[in-house]
Amino acid sequence: MSIGLYIHVPFCIKKCLYCDFTSYLLDNEAVRNYLVFLIKEINLYGSSLADEDKIITSIFFGGGTPTTLLVPSFKMILTAVRSSFLVSPGCEITVEANPGTINGAGLTGLRELGVNRLSIGVQSFQDRLLQVLGRTHSGDQAIEAVQLARKAGFDNLNLDFIFGIPGQTNYDWRETLQQAVEIAPEHIAAYGLQLEEGTPLEQTVRRGAISSCPEEMEAEMYQDAIVFLTTQGYNHYEISNFAQPGRECAHNLIYWLNRPYLGLGPAAHSLIKGVRFANDISLDGYCDHLSRKEYPIGHSTHITPADEMSETMFLGLRLTAGVDLNQFYQRFGRRAEEVYGSAIADLDGKGLLEISRGRLHLTAKGLPLANVVFREFI
Repeated sequence: MSIGLYIHVPFCIKKCLYCDFTSYLLDNEAVRNYLVFLIKEINLYGSSLADEDKIITSIFFGGGTPTTLLVPSFKMILTAVRSSFLVSPGCEITVEANPGTINGAGLTGLRELGVNRLSIGVQSFQDRLLQVLGRTHSGDQAIEAVQLARKAGFDNLNLDFIFGIPGQTNYDWRETLQQAVEIAPEHIAAYGLQLEEGTPLEQTVRRGAISSCPEEMEAEMYQDAIVFLTTQGYNHYEISNFAQPGRECAHNLIYWLNRPYLGLGPAAHSLIKGVRFANDISLDGYCDHLSRKEYPIGHSTHITPADEMSETMFLGLRLTAGVDLNQFYQRFGRRAEEVYGSAIADLDGKGLLEISRGRLHLTAKGLPLANVVFREFI
């Protein structure tokens, strides 16, 4: 079975104030060590996985900030991947990018290596809001980044945006959405800000220095995004994601369809042959495992059939098309309507779920209450 490949690049020039992902400040020696042991991990899986488990249909460099790496580093990584795995023709290869860490020559170099999709973390075009988030770029730099990407030959761009930022108004959000469609990326991701416990931004809000966005305003921003982007020709195909026709993110669809994927690098997660596992979150621990020719796994869990059904339901319901009930039956030999009959009936009665054309999906009322729905399948 084919898999998606995720590669975690755990370096940033500066950690954003809202971020709780595993990342480290950029350090040349740490980068050198990371590359040495990442190649070892690639080779380790290349020599141990069966051929049918090494067919790669998508590669996603996430972070951190992958574009803190130089082009020769990407070349080293992709050369190792192509030597150890069977990379499918037309494989989607995405690199996440921060507008403050890219330039024309670097983007041209990535394109020449076969990178064919760029995901740019814009978050906002308003500089004051970027400062609240602790971003290292300006709104003008974000626009310039898109222009540079187009010049380098990228014809598949995603732009990430955040709503519900402290101090953000509905007007700010609508202005950002308008600017986004004027740039015309193929894909737009719009996420509500999560104030993760312990992050500097959460602590600032907790002590009252700034106020969080009211829930009703955040809900209105979400609805504004859906209405505006769909009228501009973007398909709202996942709770937070919008794409021009045929430009849905192939890699993320692997997650939402609960298909196998392999994660490489510190803190990367994997799902292979019924086992979910995560790498050691510390860079030192990750390197230490690999120096002993061990898999750098921090913990693992065997997925039961019941777990797999549950995850297929709540992940699939993230897609606006929902869960294909016939495919569910073919995969598990059981009808979702029987396994989850009580939950489906209850949520249907509340107007949060419905079945149409053989698919179970969230209603317009259910979309903003998705987490309430998902809990019924866990």
